[in-house]
Amino acid sequence: MAGVDPALPRLPLDDPGLRTRHLLALPAGIGPDEVEVLAVSRFPAARWETRPGVPQQRAPGARGARGTGPTPGVLRVSRLSTLTGPYGVEPGEALSLGLPASTAVVYDAACPRERGERPYPGGDRDGLKRAFPDAVPVREEERVLLWLVAVARRLGGAVRTGERGTVLAPDIDAAIDLTVYTRGWLEPDETLAVVQQVLPRARLAMDGVPWTGPAPDAGRHARPGLAALGVPERGGAGLRDALERHGIEDEDLRRRLHAEAEAYDRAMLAEPPPQTGYGALVDLGVDGLLAIEVHGEDVLPPLLRELPWAKAGAVAYRVRWEPTDVEELELERPSFEHRVARGRAMPQVQAVARALHAAVGGEIADAADFLVNPADL
Repeated sequence: MAGVDPALPRLPLDDPGLRTRHLLALPAGIGPDEVEVLAVSRFPAARWETRPGVPQQRAPGARGARGTGPTPGVLRVSRLSTLTGPYGVEPGEALSLGLPASTAVVYDAACPRERGERPYPGGDRDGLKRAFPDAVPVREEERVLLWLVAVARRLGGAVRTGERGTVLAPDIDAAIDLTVYTRGWLEPDETLAVVQQVLPRARLAMDGVPWTGPAPDAGRHARPGLAALGVPERGGAGLRDALERHGIEDEDLRRRLHAEAEAYDRAMLAEPPPQTGYGALVDLGVDGLLAIEVHGEDVLPPLLRELPWAKAGAVAYRVRWEPTDVEELELERPSFEHRVARGRAMPQVQAVARALHAAVGGEIADAADFLVNPADL
């Protein structure tokens, strides 16, 4: 029992059902309260049905009225699913389950077995397609597994899936995007000034060449016969034919519609509608781009929804990293070059999020909607 916390119950390795259920493995130093917060962050109604460490009492009248020792807690994450633990494990016991040797505690997840179709080709950042090659989890089981993987990524742990026993050890740095939620609205120039304090190369994404209307040889005026030569018409395939069939032939009506459109454009230029969103970009060269997206948000992380300032929605300042090869974002094990670029981009993402939070307040959330303490960035 060396190395096992004596205050924790032992993982019941003799339970025949243990290896058929999903297990969350975590390193030492992570208490059940932290797991509870992450559960509430995804499942707002999550609660302890039995708190960890509360000794079970013997039946009344039984010999000896004292408890039977520490017991695991039962955390109900939803109506159909629970998480039981923490259990203490030795390194050898962890290795027998294929878990990392650094595993100190394990939680046993019980949820419905719900499977869909075979996984589609493509990215598999969380590893679920690898773990379930015949039929991927859906509905409740998918929600629970995605949460378990997100918790393992946040806390440096691993997930052992039931049945096949595939172990998922998500990279703790795989998702570096951050979002600042607040009631404070900054105008584009104000946001740009905040970001430029950290990254002077930032520019507003709305910068660019203004649209001057369709190309003179597009649509109705496209040269006939282009499609027959294998050359697509400018303006979209079939646009010329559609205009010939459905366009307005009456010259007076067409002039009147043009005049109305021009009047509407002048009115919008004179009194433009309130801005609801904008963005900024930072060119990181070979490391890709940093995108800052600002817009109103009605769907907030569960932990924010009951805060007084967030009940009517919030302003979201999203700080996203976009590598040169975006497909690598969805790989469970991206290339070395991707990981190097991500490592260089991460502190810049964090610095921009810190600066925005200092300017507008509110809360910071990671890519899994788990809240982040600004002091930890």
